[in-house]
Amino acid sequence: MPAEHMPARRPRRETVTGVPRSARRPPGHAPARSEISEQTTLGHTYVRSLMRSQLRAALYALAGLALLVGSLPLLFALPTALGHGTARPFVWAALGVGAYPVIWLIARWYVRRAERNESDFTGLVEGR
Repeated sequence: MPAEHMPARRPRRETVTGVPRSARRPPGHAPARSEISEQTTLGHTYVRSLMRSQLRAALYALAGLALLVGSLPLLFALPTALGHGTARPFVWAALGVGAYPVIWLIARWYVRRAERNESDFTGLVEGR
């Protein structure tokens, strides 16, 4: 029989027997949790990873705050440099409308980032 007239062969089915993946580890037990509680090198690495991500978020927030607060003296000197006399209303407007909302946004970003880092770490430890 020519090759184009041969019926297509189905792949052979195989039955796999063994312990299901969900039954391999006891419920509520994740390898990362035991690594951390036993203070192994891998557990130490997990904790250091969390600490590093939290430190990175804190440094970004601190850099944003330093940039904002560091630029305020330049902003306050602007009205006198332009020859507008007293800068008192401008200073209060710059703080109330410019600086404080930005500080609030940086703080909000930092808290959300820290919570996300902790949530990711908890998901890793609990095996989610």
